[in-house]
Amino acid sequence: MKRRFDTFPYLLLIPALVLIMAIVAWPLFETFRLSFTNASLRPGERYVGFENYIEIFEDDFWEVIARTFVWMGLGVTLKMIMGLFGAVLLNAALPGRAVFRILVMPPWIVPVAIGVFMWTWLYNGQFGMISGLAQRFGLLSGPFEFLAYKQSSFIATIITDVWVGTPLVTLYFLASMQSISKDLYEAAWTDGASRFYRFRRITLPLLSPAIFTMGLLSMIWTFNSFEVIWILTEGGPRGATTTMIIDTYKTAISRFRFGEGSARAVMILVSMSLFMVIYLTVMARTTRKLGNTQ
Repeated sequence: MKRRFDTFPYLLLIPALVLIMAIVAWPLFETFRLSFTNASLRPGERYVGFENYIEIFEDDFWEVIARTFVWMGLGVTLKMIMGLFGAVLLNAALPGRAVFRILVMPPWIVPVAIGVFMWTWLYNGQFGMISGLAQRFGLLSGPFEFLAYKQSSFIATIITDVWVGTPLVTLYFLASMQSISKDLYEAAWTDGASRFYRFRRITLPLLSPAIFTMGLLSMIWTFNSFEVIWILTEGGPRGATTTMIIDTYKTAISRFRFGEGSARAVMILVSMSLFMVIYLTVMARTTRKLGNTQ
């Protein structure tokens, strides 16, 4: 008997497809189109071909790309390490762990702008707590403006971004750990396995899918992080904290060079897409190896 083709399920998808086309596909297409023009506040944009892309690489954009990936790599690594360590502690049978689970939430619950403004006060050299405590304990001989120097401002933005992003990583890992069967730990404990051995041979292998997934999501969020850097330094001093997203914003919005800004946005899309392909390839191979060893 020939099966009748039912069109009703596909009709139900039409509103979602229209919405996706309106908020994703069309802006993406328009960004590609503008990247080949000299669009600005002046009327009458003109097609310039690959001129915007050529100008990108004639500038110091390679330095911006390298700085972006260094900033992302350090931030994501610290988030993953601290999140995993925090999840292990919160999952342990310790007194008062419910209170600690609540206390880990504020950096994630508080609006990013408010939290980052708080960090600007902490980094202030004249009345900031960090500089004051460092002077009190003899680590500094006088006030130190953390956001006024290239190296210290770069580190300061990473610390703030880690503070914002770690709670989500911690809670995600904690939920994944709680889904692991307790019978595995009890069997290993009965056989005399140490706590570290149980963590290495049970927790990490079973947690690896969550680690890979959260790692990818954290990379995307950190790569496109704008509020933290913009509120703290606006990409300064002297471009020390200018990442690709900050450079794109300055070009397109601050200087009103929409064509050049669109070209930089396309470069962000291409760079992140290539990085994701490499990451997913490595993740698939690693997962396959872990499956073969178990």
